[in-house]
This record gives sequence, structure tokens and C-alpha cells, in this order.
Amino acid sequence: MRMQEWDARGIGSGDLLIDKLSRLEPLYEAFVCPLTKQVMRDPVTLESGQTYERVAIERWLEECRENGREPVCPITSQQVTAPPKPSIALRNTIEEWTARNDLAHIDIATNLLSADSSESDVLYGLKDLQQLCRKNKSNKYRIRNAGLLPLIVERLKNSADVRIRALRTLHILAEDDDDNKVALADTDLMRSVVKCLSRKLSVEREEAVALLYELSKSPLLCELIGAANGAILILVGMTSSSSENVRAAELANQTLGNLEGCDNNIREMAQNGRLQPLLTRLVEGPEEVRVEMAENLANITLTTEAKTRAAEATASVLVEMLGSSSPPERASALKALCSLSSLDSNGDLLIEAGVLPLLMRDLFVVGTNTVPMKLKETSAATLANVVCSSALWENIPIDADSNTLTSEVIVHNFLHLISNTGPAIESKLLQILVGLTSKPQTVNKVVSHIKSAGATVSLIQFLEAPQNDLRVIALKLLYVLSSYMGQELADGLRLTTRQLGTLVRLLGERSITEEQAYAAGLLANLPMQDHYLTRALLSERALPILVGRIEEVKRGVVHIGAGRNIGPFQKGLVCILSRFTYMLDDDDIVDQARELDFTALFTSLLRLSNLEEVQQFSAQALENLSVKSKELSRLPDMRMNNNSLFGCFTCGKEPPPPTGLCLVHGGLCSARDTFCLVEAQAIGPLVACLDHRNTSVVEAAMGALSTLLMDTTDVERGVQVLHQNDAIQSILVIMQEHRTEVLRQQAVWMVERILRDPDLARSIAMDASVHTALVDAFRYGNNNAKQLAERALKVLNRIPTSSGVFTKPR
Repeated sequence: MRMQEWDARGIGSGDLLIDKLSRLEPLYEAFVCPLTKQVMRDPVTLESGQTYERVAIERWLEECRENGREPVCPITSQQVTAPPKPSIALRNTIEEWTARNDLAHIDIATNLLSADSSESDVLYGLKDLQQLCRKNKSNKYRIRNAGLLPLIVERLKNSADVRIRALRTLHILAEDDDDNKVALADTDLMRSVVKCLSRKLSVEREEAVALLYELSKSPLLCELIGAANGAILILVGMTSSSSENVRAAELANQTLGNLEGCDNNIREMAQNGRLQPLLTRLVEGPEEVRVEMAENLANITLTTEAKTRAAEATASVLVEMLGSSSPPERASALKALCSLSSLDSNGDLLIEAGVLPLLMRDLFVVGTNTVPMKLKETSAATLANVVCSSALWENIPIDADSNTLTSEVIVHNFLHLISNTGPAIESKLLQILVGLTSKPQTVNKVVSHIKSAGATVSLIQFLEAPQNDLRVIALKLLYVLSSYMGQELADGLRLTTRQLGTLVRLLGERSITEEQAYAAGLLANLPMQDHYLTRALLSERALPILVGRIEEVKRGVVHIGAGRNIGPFQKGLVCILSRFTYMLDDDDIVDQARELDFTALFTSLLRLSNLEEVQQFSAQALENLSVKSKELSRLPDMRMNNNSLFGCFTCGKEPPPPTGLCLVHGGLCSARDTFCLVEAQAIGPLVACLDHRNTSVVEAAMGALSTLLMDTTDVERGVQVLHQNDAIQSILVIMQEHRTEVLRQQAVWMVERILRDPDLARSIAMDASVHTALVDAFRYGNNNAKQLAERALKVLNRIPTSSGVFTKPR
């Protein structure tokens, strides 16, 4: 019968297989139950002499009784009066026959799986093994003993159909059989199954994860599964809610649940996004487990969401561990807290858990309880993360005396510790000071404490530190402080430490780094009125460096990693450069401003830059330059040759007026030599700034344009220049909007001068809103604005005056 089935499949045509198949004993009719048509397992004999499967004949007899019939033999119809008797001899014969044939099947499968068989032969051999295991569990032992397990594992390298059947066969062999599971552990199974997990076919992935789930029921195999490269990562991915195969996702989740029994697997799961098992062990485990889990939490890279969940679940436990007397427990907790504190939103959670007093204890404790310097560094890093976050730490007591982080004694302690530790912890302590000065409600107190400690010079000296990260954070702190103690820093840089040249040279380096951006910002924040500092910068040859770097940024020269630093760097450079325009009484600065063509440079920045601060500084610089224009503008040399001179005297005529003179300044002007805004074509870009949303930019542009209407210029011609560049209407709108008091005063001053032009005065007089704006300035403006508004209203004949309405003022 088995031979016929094999031949019907068209396989086994080789002499060796025919020889093997010939060992199968035929199926004897006496072995088959007449009712089930299957080989009997528990044969029993009736008094009629007929033999049946016990379960089948008992069911038959019961049905007879239930139907009200006498129980009879199904074949002979002879009445059954006695219980069936076990046929022990027949059962033993069948068992022996089955065992012999099962061994023959195993031998055949061994040959099919070990030889170079066709795919169909292999598939049949695997299916036959599955049937053998289902028929008799003892066959699992026989199959293992025959050395078939490695052969089946090897078939996981075959085609998809063979791999799927091999996975199913291995699952059946491992099911409820610990010995087979252990034996499989000695093969290359794990690596092969993990490969199957990542295959395209859904059914193959499902069979692979089903096998792993069965194997994971053995604690001995859990660590082996977790150690297989990629196993946990793929399993975690399969549990995703977007998984197409729901059953596979459930099996993957159950497998991971079994693998959680091994702490190494918990770490691997956390690294691949399944964090909850680690958090649970950290919260609920004994001390040694908590230490290990805290170490794991500190060492793995977490997503933002994972850090949030971890802090919510473990903050209290970690802070409790930090307060422990056990050094390993404190150390592991501190590392984990440092990792969690790197997420801004975790700051408040850690503060609520009570982390601040313990961090301060570890930073400043001395004597026998002192902690190793490496842990002090970690404490400082954690504290820096917390105070640099948005957490509300300002009013949290950090010691028995109810001091806060911004108390004078605490700030002084930080400054003292900075001066007495190594570079690694110094950078973290400086970062803490940056955090303490980051909030408007605390910065003034901290600045005051830094001043009272006399620490300005010691902080500046970090600019010479050989460690890059230390220099950067020191510069960041000095940059923040420069808005509140600029003069002290200017004096320290220029006189005490002589570090001004260091900053200038840093700006000139061919890169755009965070360090350079802070250096530029620091120098930009120093007081503009400190002329000693400006001259010192001049002596350090800062001007050509500044102009060169500004031109480089304008050209868009690319520096790797410069992206986020370009804006702050350019703003700082332009502000530093603009400070030189406040000292144009210095001939050396004028000469350099001409040589470097300041007016053209600031005009191009105004036109091309989209940074508000750059536009503001450029407009302010143009105002300063333009104020100097009238002084620098000169009439041409009218000396002529003798013949021409004699001819003039003889004809009695005056020499012709010079040509090419500036309309506004009345002399020979140029952008480079006299800083003339008209010649630099700066009027258009300045007028464009009058519509800017930033009032500081508008104020700067108004200041620059107002230089065309100064008493030292030809006001009437200046008005015409503004009119030709469509500035008049924008100035009127600014006066009407009254966005700031400075803008109103600037606009009223300019309108009063614009009204000196009769034609424009007539046109403006028709606009009722102008009258309203002037009246508002007259009533509510400061004294200067009131006087200017009054004069303008007189010109418009809104206030009685002895002169005509449109009389031009003398």
C-alpha cells in the first residue's frame, strides 16, 4: 500500500529508493478495523470472533442500546452478550509491525533529506515525518536518534516551499519535547529561522515565528534565541499594530513575552524599542536587578517617546536609588538619570522626584562621603540638563538652609568648584551657569553674584582652554552675560586678560562654527560707546577680517556643518563692523571705511540679507556714514590755466558753475569716499525697509533717510530725493500708525521738513489722516514731537500763524 502511494506520486524511481521501499511490510487486513477502516491501536474481540478498535465498537454498541435495539456484531449480526475482550497478541503484533514500518519510513526520510533529492522527494519526506510524529510521539525520539534534526535544519536553505514544510516539521518535533529542543539548540537553527522571519512570504514568517514561540517555552533556549543576530529586532517589528498577519504578530508578542525571562534579552528589547520589560524590572526587581537595569537604561539610545515613558515610570525609583548608601546603586541610578535628563520635557518629572538636592550633595560633598570625580562629572551633566530645560527649578530648595540654585552662596560655590576641577567637569559647571542665566527671572541675580565673586576674569580665561568643548561653553556663557555686564567684559577682554585678539583671530578662521558664532555675538553685545574697545579692535586688525568674512557669507561659501551657525555669525559680524561707524571722527577709521567701501557693503547687506538684525545694523551704520557725508563732500578745484583766467577777466564773465555735484550735499560725492547714500543707491533699499514688521528695522531705516533732511544738507533737494524714491507716503503712514514713540517722533520731524516743499504741502494738506496724526502728536507726544507737530500744523494752516499758509520757512 505504501509502495503504491509512493509510485503514484511519480517519485522514488532510483534503485536505492526502491530497495528501501521494499523494506516496508504490507498492511495486513487483520490489522484494519472494519468500522474505522484504520489500523487498530487497541483491538478488542467480540464473542462472535470479530475484532474491532475498542473505541469504535463501544460506540456502535452504545448506539444500538440508545436506539432500542439489541447490541449485535456489525459483521455477523450475532447478539453481543459479553463485554469485548482485549486482543493483546494482535495489539502487540500491530505495534511491532508499526514500529518496524515507522523505522523504515525514518530510514527512507533520512536518505531523502541527506541525498541530492528532488524538491518533491524532500517535500514528501518532510510530510512523512510530520505524520509519524502525529501518529506516535515516540517517533520524535526515533527521528532525533536517527540524526534527522540537523538534516531538516539544513533544508531551511532550500526553496520557499521546502523551507515552510521544514519549519512546520521542526515545530511538530519540538512541541512538548524538551529533549528535541535542546538537540535543536546544537544546530544552526536560530540563524536560519531568523532569516525566515525576514522573508517576503507571510506564511513562511508565520511558521518561523510559531517555531520560535515553541522553542521559547524552554528557558534554556530563551537566551540562545535572543543572541541570534536580528531575532529580537524582527520580532519587535512584527508586533507592530500595522502588521499584516495578525496571528504572526500575536505569536511574536508571545515569544517576546517568554524571552523576557532572560535579562540579556530585556536589554536587547529595550535597544530595539520594546522598553516596558526593562522598566518593569527596574521598578519591581531586587537591588542587583535594579542596578543592572539602570545601567542598561543609561547605555541604550532611546527615542524621545521612550525617554518620556521611562522618566514617567522610573524617576521616583531612580532618585530613591540615588539616595541609597550602596555605591553601585547610586552610580547606576545617576547614569540613568543623566540619560533621561537630556530630554527637555523630563526636567519637571525629575525635579518632582527630588533629584536636585541629591545632585548638589554629590557635587559638593567632601570627606569620606565624597564621590569619584567621574560621578561628579555625571552629576554636573545631569544638573546642567535640568537647569537648561524648561523645568521650573527657580524656587526649589536644594539644601537644609532653603537655598535655591540662584542663591549667592550656591553660585559662588559653582564658581569656586569651576576653578578647582578638571576640564571635563568644568564644561558641565559652565553649562549649569548658562542654564541659570537662561531665564529672565533669574539672570539678573546670577549676574550680580558673578560680579560679587569677582569671577569675570577667570571666566574670560577659559577662552584659551585647549579643549574645544570647554571653549565653546565658556564663550556661550560670556555671550549670555555680555547683555548684562558688557562693560566689565569689555574691560576684561581689552585690559586684564588681553583676550580680545584671541576672539578676533577666531573670527578669521576659515570655518563657521558654533564657537565663532558665540564669539561674534559676544563682541557684538559689548557697548558701542566704548571707543577704547573700538580702537583696540582696530589695532587687532579686525576690520579687514570682518569685511572678508561678511563678503564670504554673502557669496554663499559653503562650510561643512555651518548651517545653523551662519545666521548668528553674520549678525554678530555686521554688528561689530557697524560699531566703527560710531567713531568716524577718527581719521584712521575713516580711511579704512573708504578703503573697504563701507557704504556699498552695508547697502548690499540691506538689499540682500533677510535677517532682521543685519538690516537694522546696516541701516544704523548707513545713518552714521551719511551724517559724515557733508563734511567729506568737497567742491571741485576751479583753478584754470592762465589763458582761460585772462579770458574770464577780459570778458568780465563769471566762470561757469561746476557740474556733477551731489544734489543733497552740494559737492563731489561718491559712495566710497564721502559715504553718500544717493551715490550708493541706498535710498531704495532703505525705503523698502519702511514697511518692515520689525519696528527696530523701521526706526533704523528712518534714521538713515532723515540724514538727507539735516540742516547741513540741502533740505529741499533731500525732500525731492525722497519723493523720487516713493518714500513720502510710507513716512506719512508711519506717522499715522504710531507703532512706537520713536517712530512717531522721527516721522513728525521728517514730515515737518517735507512740508517745506510747497507742492508736497498742498498735496499732503488734502489728507485728513495726516492732520489727525499731527494733532495726535501735538497733544500726546513728547516735548520734541509736540514742537515739531506744531510747526507742521502751522505750515498746513491748522494753527494760526503770521505768515501765509504755504510760505516757505526762512
